[in-house]
Amino acid sequence: MRNRYVLTVLIFLVWIVLIDSNNFIDRFRKVHTRNSLGREKEYYMERIEDDRRKLKELRTGNDNLEKFAREQYHMKKPNEDLYIIVSPDEERKIRRENKISKPLNREKKKAQSNKKKFLFF
Repeated sequence: MRNRYVLTVLIFLVWIVLIDSNNFIDRFRKVHTRNSLGREKEYYMERIEDDRRKLKELRTGNDNLEKFAREQYHMKKPNEDLYIIVSPDEERKIRRENKISKPLNREKKKAQSNKKKFLFF
């Protein structure tokens, strides 16, 4: 008789943990997804506030607009020289981007060199 109760409890636990539509595994995944979406929401709310602040700053005067254009788009006046100082992290990022594009340039050079070879034959 005791074995029936143990078997019944085990079947019930397996049903709750694995089979039921609201099982613990799916519930854990949903909670994890909800938490990650909450973090994303906080991040984007901060970005929206930052963008609103920048937009308000840009609309206040031409000095702020000129400052923004110089900093973000590296614009300069005709009689000025522009020097861009890059941090080591940004430099690594630029180098990684260039390494991705290098194989494409090599393929183009190979194709051009193949054309030259065919022209001489």
